[in-house]
Amino acid sequence: QVQLVESGGGLVQPGGSLRLSCAASGRTFSDVNMGWYRQAPGKGREFVAISGYLGTTLYSDSAKGRFTISRDNATNTLYLQMNNLKPEDTAIYYCTVLQDWGQGTQVTVSS
Repeated sequence: QVQLVESGGGLVQPGGSLRLSCAASGRTFSDVNMGWYRQAPGKGREFVAISGYLGTTLYSDSAKGRFTISRDNATNTLYLQMNNLKPEDTAIYYCTVLQDWGQGTQVTVSS
């Protein structure tokens, strides 16, 4: 059974940075895509970034140039480095692998 546990969220001022982590367990992850989604208050869940198992990455327009997704297959950990954060980045951030989801980690960007 796949388990995903996100961490690293918190309160940060506009322009600040956060690094999210997703610890994955339950299977080998080196051969699957892993991604980040987010859900802002009152909105649906939206795509943020994906790390392909062949080394490719893909970002949403809002994340491009500010966020960096990476993975460590040796420790089954997915990361999301978020720089130059904006208030509109406030959301719960979820890690996803195949059809499984973590519980999410709250990111709040506010002065």
